Amino acid sequence: QVQLVESGGGLVQAGVSLRLSCAASGRTGSDDTMAWFRQAPGKEREFVASINGRTLYYAHSMRGLFTISRNTATNTVDLQILSLKPEDTAVYYCALHEGMIISDSPADFQTWGRGTQVTVSS
Repeated sequence: QVQLVESGGGLVQAGVSLRLSCAASGRTGSDDTMAWFRQAPGKEREFVASINGRTLYYAHSMRGLFTISRNTATNTVDLQILSLKPEDTAVYYCALHEGMIISDSPADFQTWGRGTQVTVSS
């Protein structure tokens, strides 16, 4: 059974950059799709980005501000966030879909981490 554990969140000031990391344990395949979502208080879970092999997929509003990368040797997926703003405050979740998919729907991802809180102060 695959488990996902996020790390790297915290309380930061607006304007700084932050790198979140997701460590996957258990049986994962090189074709599996890894993604990042976020959920702000009172809002629905929102797709940020996904990676599958060499295919990167970003939410339109996230392009240029977020960078997703994957290290197959360590089985981790990172999310670099540039120039954080208070509206980026959310719980950031890592998710996995077994196999290849291009999707921004949380319903298409079977495995989830518990999330890491990112709070941006102005």
